[in-house]
Amino acid sequence: MDPELEAFIPLFPEADLTDPVTARKKLAGLAASVPAPDTSNMEVEDRTVPADPHVPVRIYRPHGAQGAIIWLHGGGFVMGDLDTEHPWAARIADSCGATVISVGYRLAPEHRFPAALDDTYAVLVWAAEHAAELGIDPARIAVGGHSAGAGIAAAVALRARDQHGPPICFQLMNQPGLDDRQETWSARNFTDTPWMTRDKVIAAWRHYLGSQPASPYAAPARADDLSGLPPAYIATAEFCPSRDEGIEYALRLLQAGVSVELHQWAGTFHGSQAILSAEVSQRQIAELAAALRHALAE
Repeated sequence: MDPELEAFIPLFPEADLTDPVTARKKLAGLAASVPAPDTSNMEVEDRTVPADPHVPVRIYRPHGAQGAIIWLHGGGFVMGDLDTEHPWAARIADSCGATVISVGYRLAPEHRFPAALDDTYAVLVWAAEHAAELGIDPARIAVGGHSAGAGIAAAVALRARDQHGPPICFQLMNQPGLDDRQETWSARNFTDTPWMTRDKVIAAWRHYLGSQPASPYAAPARADDLSGLPPAYIATAEFCPSRDEGIEYALRLLQAGVSVELHQWAGTFHGSQAILSAEVSQRQIAELAAALRHALAE
């Protein structure tokens, strides 16, 4: 474990999703303790995307931005909203110079799969159709997110490919949750790692899926064919149950002819990049921004 990160482990909330309402309150409190981001160099606007039901989004538009990313917060499909993701979404927009469309997708278990996917896909279609109004290039729209949000981003890319939806130029997956089966080496051996434990992962998938079997749109690792998907950047954390499913997905994308950049961050754990004072976190965030900036500049 990176020593700068290890010192903060006692300050992280207990990894527990058995009570979603309480978990959401804890995450909201944690997010509220983060210093407010500087948004002076961008326009920030709350919008509602027409869908069934309507989807709330928060748009971060840096001056001169042309590319855009549909951004999905983490939280095990159960936690998180536009407010808890505000510091991250603003930071991404500022550091990569792209328009960030943060999605307030519906949460499980009240709204199980495919609610979050449907919400996000509706936002993708809306963004492509309203590109001129939003001031973005429809050929430079990416999808991405953290953790469960990264898994939803991967599912959106699969669905857009299969349904001949709006073109996605890039997918960015930070510590993605992609596989409900939890059969990888890291899933079986990292059972009590900081912030993300095996029990928490299992609870997240149970909340998300209910009693229904997982499809590739719910758990993208189950997809048989990964060809024809957008280029990807995938980052994994060393001490994370989801580490190996991210690495395996990257390898399968490469084998399917998809261009992939994969970075396995030594000494890190799931969500540890929230510890902004750590040198490794600063490198992680800078690299995410650089990968996105490069992808949207082409």
